[in-house]
Amino acid sequence: MDSKRALALVIASAAFTGGTSTIALADTESPGTIHQQTWSPGRVHQRTWTVQALPHVIHQATWETKAKPKARPMLPGKDTNKRIALDLVVQRAWSMREFQCLDSLWTRESNWNHRAHNPSSGAYGIPQALPAGKMSGVGSDWRDNPTTQILWGLKYIEGRYGRPCGAWGHFRSHNWY
Repeated sequence: MDSKRALALVIASAAFTGGTSTIALADTESPGTIHQQTWSPGRVHQRTWTVQALPHVIHQATWETKAKPKARPMLPGKDTNKRIALDLVVQRAWSMREFQCLDSLWTRESNWNHRAHNPSSGAYGIPQALPAGKMSGVGSDWRDNPTTQILWGLKYIEGRYGRPCGAWGHFRSHNWY
């Protein structure tokens, strides 16, 4: 992702939430260089530093897909759960395309309803966790708090598929993720 796109996503996220957003970007042209930018209303702070080595491998493998996300207009003022997810996607420095894949996936799974329940399988919440109690690892309020469910769902997607478009591609080919 180029830094201009990341800048636009973070500024959009800060504008939606009225809060502070931070993003760190690895510089592909200068290996070992990290750029951090923090935005809050009326201020931009930038910092650059060099690292000798990354402390650990984040992903050993990721899913890639050519599946196109369903383009859907997002109205951040009206859909709080999507707004929460957009902010968390931006914090991970994922692109808007990744958010569109996440939107397609979770619209199909739960229609972004944090109380969605599948009586035949027992799956629950926005990410349709199965068993639902797995989300308690992120917070004890998982039954009623969409932020807890979204955090758990993003952590699950990142660990299993690398990014939301990988999960969406797997869902489209297997009808589950």
